[in-house]
Amino acid sequence: METVKHQQPSTAFVAASWIALFAGAIAYNIGLWNAPMQLNEKGYYFTVLMFGLFAAVSVQKSVRDQMEGIPVTGLYYGLSWFSTILTVLLLTIGLWNAELTKSEKGFYAMSFVLAMFGAIAVQKNTRDARAKRSEEI
Repeated sequence: METVKHQQPSTAFVAASWIALFAGAIAYNIGLWNAPMQLNEKGYYFTVLMFGLFAAVSVQKSVRDQMEGIPVTGLYYGLSWFSTILTVLLLTIGLWNAELTKSEKGFYAMSFVLAMFGAIAVQKNTRDARAKRSEEI
């Protein structure tokens, strides 16, 4: 079996990843806070964001585990992808049917995508940094 050398993520990429995660999630939630929606609608969009962040991290973890030869069950791998696709679909359906302007719909979609990208990048950086530390020990 070939030994995999892990590279420590750069400080700039780690910072950019955290900024993307927080910028996307905070902007999305500020938009919800200020939106003239009923509380159940705000709850729907908030739940979709939280579910999406968790699902994206699960996909990143399962893909990375497979790349590193760590066993991943097909069920977990499939559920991770299904959940991620489902959150995007749920957000799309919700925004399609929402009584919002096109710019508001675009704002929610883009902040959602930014937060999901940030969550994946933070997970990757955390895993790379931990793997690098364990190599050095």
